[in-house]
Amino acid sequence: MEPLKEKVRNLASKVPELSHFCNRCLETKRYGGNVILMVADAAFVSIGINYFNVVVPAVLRLRNLLEDYGIEKMADFLELPEETLLSVWKNRRSWSVAREVMNYLSKLDIDDRKALRRWAANSGLQSWRKDPIGSVRGVGINTYQYLRMMGGIDTVMPDKIVRRVLSSIVSDTGIEPPQDDIEFILWVEELSKITGYRSIELCWMTWFVQYDEIKIEKYQKLMREI
Repeated sequence: MEPLKEKVRNLASKVPELSHFCNRCLETKRYGGNVILMVADAAFVSIGINYFNVVVPAVLRLRNLLEDYGIEKMADFLELPEETLLSVWKNRRSWSVAREVMNYLSKLDIDDRKALRRWAANSGLQSWRKDPIGSVRGVGINTYQYLRMMGGIDTVMPDKIVRRVLSSIVSDTGIEPPQDDIEFILWVEELSKITGYRSIELCWMTWFVQYDEIKIEKYQKLMREI
């Protein structure tokens, strides 16, 4: 499996700050540790649009709005009228997902960061649809996995980009990645053991290496802000 390890190393080397970004995610420190912004990020991504060019700028607009209103906690965020939120992001479905997730998390602990990490630590993969967050309408497996990662779980999102890049990496080994989402996630965990890169690193790596070097550097700079 040495050629496979080398291939992953070569790709990962294109993203020098990969480990740092993933560590911040697992430590629940993205967006300065603001869980409102983390949940909003996951809710915006769920409708399948460009992350770096559309989602992140929208989350940063939300950060400005929260600062204007002096809001730091999920419980306070839930008091904002939807019309105010639509000035930042027009999709009502995304806000519905974000609100329901925050409504649940805000009841777990007065500290938002502890709440997300407590949920993630007790979340499961095989029965994810029965989870209080997994059962929220509009939360799919990718949103669920993304929230788990930001809550401290080393795992992967089975989205189309991750699938495409990882399938390309193993294409000459005769290995065929599973189509089933759960099986794919478990497969990446095994790939992690083979390559020496954490599941979350393999996941985040794919999101960067689909672009050319100029965009990779541009998006790394953006990621430093969040």
